[in-house]
Amino acid sequence: MRNLQSRITINPDQCGGRPCIRGMRIRVVDVLDLLAQGLTTEQVLEEMPDLEREDIEAAINYE
Repeated sequence: MRNLQSRITINPDQCGGRPCIRGMRIRVVDVLDLLAQGLTTEQVLEEMPDLEREDIEAAINYE
């Protein structure tokens, strides 16, 4: 089983300590905002080419 939550990192010195994707400066909330605006997973991946499909899934399931 994949551990999607390991894709979410929190570093107090990066992005104000907010949850990010794999140590990049892409915040979970930014991914969720794009999805909430109606973008599809494919469109988010085009918008943020450093992301992987599993990153988006991890963001959606982040608690």
